[in-house]
Amino acid sequence: MKFISWNVNGLRAVMQKDFLTIFNQLDADFFCLQEIKLQEGQIDLTLPGYHQYWNYAVKKGYSGVAIFAKEKALTATYGLGIEEHDQEGRVITLEYPEFFLVTCYTPNAQAQLKRLDYRLSWEEAFKQHLNKLNEQKPVIVCGDLNVAHQNIDLKNWKTNQKNPGFSPEERQAFTDLLANGYVDTFRHFYPELEGAYSWWSYRFNARQNNAGWRIDYFLTSERLIPRLVDAKIHSDILGSDHCPVELTII
Repeated sequence: MKFISWNVNGLRAVMQKDFLTIFNQLDADFFCLQEIKLQEGQIDLTLPGYHQYWNYAVKKGYSGVAIFAKEKALTATYGLGIEEHDQEGRVITLEYPEFFLVTCYTPNAQAQLKRLDYRLSWEEAFKQHLNKLNEQKPVIVCGDLNVAHQNIDLKNWKTNQKNPGFSPEERQAFTDLLANGYVDTFRHFYPELEGAYSWWSYRFNARQNNAGWRIDYFLTSERLIPRLVDAKIHSDILGSDHCPVELTII
């Protein structure tokens, strides 16, 4: 099974940049999007052979996630079931016979870390959500988790240690999540690979210079490790400031 996750930074915008061609070429069984930036009825997207699941933010033109799946889910839930965290359309959970699939667009801590306290409360709630699922069956988690975990996960780590996405608090929260029984699948296959990034600023020719961050992930329950085949970062695919990431399992 092939899974794709992509922060499209505005689905309507990326539709003008060959999204459907990319979608069809990747031919994933599950295609997860973050930061769709639209409301219900603002796009007419026909994807033959796929079931569509959408979670929109209350605020127009902001956040939002979607999953397109070849197999219909047994159940679909939206958000974390906590009103404080469910206004921005950040989580979809699909249940299948052998696993749960969760896509997530984690809140940004913002400049000067002004939203860090909220971010950390979100992290705890999201971890509890995953752990409850993981008690029932294995979990596959994907999305823009808005954190570069290790120094090798961003180009300029020395100058970013107090910046959103690489603060000690956010990195520790990610470490704590993994310690609850999850594996970062890309690092499972490529533990020391440098220069592998999934997001680049639009400024300073960052993408041309590969001055990026790896903040888009596939995590799985540790007991799925025997089923992992490969993890990829499609840095050659344009259309957003993020690129798609991929997981293949048997």
